Amino acid sequence: MHPHPDLPPDGGRCIGNVRRDFAEWHLGRPRYALWALDVDVPAVRQRMGAAQEHLAGLLLDGYQRQPHITVSLCGFPSAAPRHADDFGAAALHAHVAALRRAWPEPFDIEIGALASFASAPYLAVGDAGGRIAALRACFAAGDHNHPDGEYVPHVTVGLYADAWPMAGVRPRLDAFAAGAPLRLRIGHIGLLGYAAADIGGPLARIADYDFADGVLHWHAPPPFAHAAAAAFDTL
Repeated sequence: MHPHPDLPPDGGRCIGNVRRDFAEWHLGRPRYALWALDVDVPAVRQRMGAAQEHLAGLLLDGYQRQPHITVSLCGFPSAAPRHADDFGAAALHAHVAALRRAWPEPFDIEIGALASFASAPYLAVGDAGGRIAALRACFAAGDHNHPDGEYVPHVTVGLYADAWPMAGVRPRLDAFAAGAPLRLRIGHIGLLGYAAADIGGPLARIADYDFADGVLHWHAPPPFAHAAAAAFDTL
């Protein structure tokens, strides 16, 4: 398999990102939520930082996302959903119910070499047992927000700052000395959120679904209006 599955050929260019408020996307909605695996541990942070340094000059400044593996995009939390990409109490209940039916067990993954999509470099994720795909299936019915193309689990390193020629980017990617794959044990999946107006802004932990006890453990108030918060008492 090619290490850079979504890159244009060497005669093409990567996709540049810009730092602005994408108001036409968020429509004034302040937060966006997603399900992701938390891999924010020292070894992964170190590898991610080394990759960012290796690609210095190519990446958009100010990327602050902690290391994570996006499993499913949820949408904009809303107490009264009305847009296709709003995320309400019923959707969250359906997600948790699907997780409980699947009752996933802890599993191991590996985080390895530097690879890239057209718009963003990433650390490749190895999941020999297909457990991430099984988790992703729990959210399939309500997930309308993934970009087109095959899902590739990954740890985003940053975002390209311009439409750089691939003839120059590809050798930089290939020259990164990642070292041995990092093996991690996954025992929960997190519900995370970020400020919609801040491209590459930090993630906040909202809740974790623990594989062992099948319970959603809150780290912040439910991301809905107070009137809807009672709907989560049984999660």
